[in-house]
Amino acid sequence: MKKVIYIGIVIVLLLMINGLLHSIYDIWHKQDLLTAAQKTLDREKLLNQKLKGELSYAQTPQFLEEQAHNKLFLVKPGEQEVLISPNLIKGQNQPQKQNQNIPNWQKWLNLFF
Repeated sequence: MKKVIYIGIVIVLLLMINGLLHSIYDIWHKQDLLTAAQKTLDREKLLNQKLKGELSYAQTPQFLEEQAHNKLFLVKPGEQEVLISPNLIKGQNQPQKQNQNIPNWQKWLNLFF
């Protein structure tokens, strides 16, 4: 009879130990999830601060003036527009096209002689 009670107590204690080990493992795993979530939260906070800074800059008159100048090609009073002729741009691209039609051996010859 003592052996049966002893075996019963051992089985109950083993089941309790097993349950405790599973609980410890779950808590450990949840702690890893918590640290990963904390890192993600920190990154999102930094991104949020950066975006708030960009928003505040985008609402300034300096930003609006810069965008109007760069994208809409508006000029301030007293500034002059600079126009580049399309012929000038085409003239710069022509030598490259001519070099593309020349065989490589001839390019090397022209380079050294």
